[in-house]
Amino acid sequence: MLTRKAYFAHGLRDGLPIALGYFAVAFALGIKATEAGMHPWQAALMSFLNVTSAGEAAGIALLGAGTTYFELGFTQLVINIRYLLMSCALSQKLSHKTGLLHRLLVGYGVTDEIFGISVSCEGNLSPYYSYGAICVAVPGWTLGTLLGAVMGELLPVRVVGALGVALYAMFIAIILPPARKSRVIAGIVAVSMLASAILSFICEKLSLTWFTEGFRIVALTVVISLIAAILFPVKNEEKEGEHNEA
Repeated sequence: MLTRKAYFAHGLRDGLPIALGYFAVAFALGIKATEAGMHPWQAALMSFLNVTSAGEAAGIALLGAGTTYFELGFTQLVINIRYLLMSCALSQKLSHKTGLLHRLLVGYGVTDEIFGISVSCEGNLSPYYSYGAICVAVPGWTLGTLLGAVMGELLPVRVVGALGVALYAMFIAIILPPARKSRVIAGIVAVSMLASAILSFICEKLSLTWFTEGFRIVALTVVISLIAAILFPVKNEEKEGEHNEA
């Protein structure tokens, strides 16, 4: 049985590579935050409280477009609801003796990457392992955003625009691997891009000002995801295989 200190050190070690990756991505996110009119401290606080690349990127885009708080909140709910499922899964790995405060703190640091290393731990998950990973991953994400936002205010506009492309490159890097393995995913990505372009064109031509960019993102996300789930359901065998690999 490892001590709390040993669990914490193990989490620090496993979280370090995650922190390095977070820093690079968050730097580009900070630049986009500056372009949307956010101050560096606002961007850093956003990253510290949210710790979600897709959610923050969508939020920054919506803020830059002058969206409403309702659209912003609902978009975050749709994008980040997966963390609720991840937290439920991790709660099953925690000992029944783990207190509420520990569970809340672990839940705060649940990201795709931290979930991946946490769920792979043998036996019960120690909250101190999660604390170790969080203690390096979250500062890496926050400081990356802060530095990116500061540099976004200091660097020339052309340089800022060039560096801002890195965020889109990140999402392309996320999409390409699963799209290469699955024609269904590749098709869904293509349909999503085409549907977004067509819907934006229709709204502009018909002057549908009430159907803002925020509502379009939410509508397309829900509708396309629902249709894809109905037409191309994941078989139980595939789910079991993925679980065994994890």
